[in-house]
Amino acid sequence: MSTIAQLRRILKDNHTIAVVGLSADWFRPSYFAAKYMQEHGYRIIPVNPKYTEILGERCYPDLKSIPDKVDIVDVFRKSADCLPIAQEAVAIGAKALWLQIGVINEEAGKIAETAGLDVVMDRCVKIEYARLFGGLGWFGVNTRIISSRRPV
Repeated sequence: MSTIAQLRRILKDNHTIAVVGLSADWFRPSYFAAKYMQEHGYRIIPVNPKYTEILGERCYPDLKSIPDKVDIVDVFRKSADCLPIAQEAVAIGAKALWLQIGVINEEAGKIAETAGLDVVMDRCVKIEYARLFGGLGWFGVNTRIISSRRPV
């Protein structure tokens, strides 16, 4: 379990976030969490083999394809998919493995933790940043679109 002090340290000391499973669809949680963090000074590196670019950043098919240093690996994938992601996070020298709300994989966490990474499970990076730092801007899910229509 991550303490408030640990979460604050992770978010304060690390500013490059590889978002595994980032969607280019504006209405998906991964998109607005990444957009929020980008708007608060974090560099977002999208990781999704379906796209070439998201949020103005080049998208990579996997973590090992990223040529730059990654601080936090933020995972928007099913819990069952996390083991190889944790192994890649260790291999690229990431500092933290962050599994989003509803994503829990103890084996992946143990691999990352054993290699010296900070591990956060079942928490949203956007929610924790806003809670701990009172980030300016929108706290909820503000898509900046007012409509009663469902997205297509």
